[in-house]
Amino acid sequence: MKDAPGIITDETGTQRNIGYVLDVSQGDGCARCRLTLDDRHTNRHGAFHGGLAAVMLDNAMGATGSLAVDASGLHPMVTITMTTNFIASAQVGDTLTATGRLVGGGRKVKFIEGELRRADGTLIATGSGAFKAMRT
Repeated sequence: MKDAPGIITDETGTQRNIGYVLDVSQGDGCARCRLTLDDRHTNRHGAFHGGLAAVMLDNAMGATGSLAVDASGLHPMVTITMTTNFIASAQVGDTLTATGRLVGGGRKVKFIEGELRRADGTLIATGSGAFKAMRT
């Protein structure tokens, strides 16, 4: 579902369950995935679950690849490979934003890097991956 041009919410079951918002509206070729953390997003120690960091980076980087194929940011992409590096933690109440950035590739396969940051700018995690544009 698109709430406003380039703002995507409740598009997938994963997105509905986790509650993140995907933003492809900035016009800079970089997609962003935003989430304000609540108790659903913590590990057993009460900190942000690292698996969700990977989910947010995957979404931001995949949508960045989509923007490289189609300005709507809606072209289907699949993750070929992805690496996530965990830098710092986050807590309930923090708002996190993952941002993707195209670094190379060809017509079908895109190489993308991503950063996940708290609203205060603290780097939480980084990611890199290869993403393939699907036929439509």
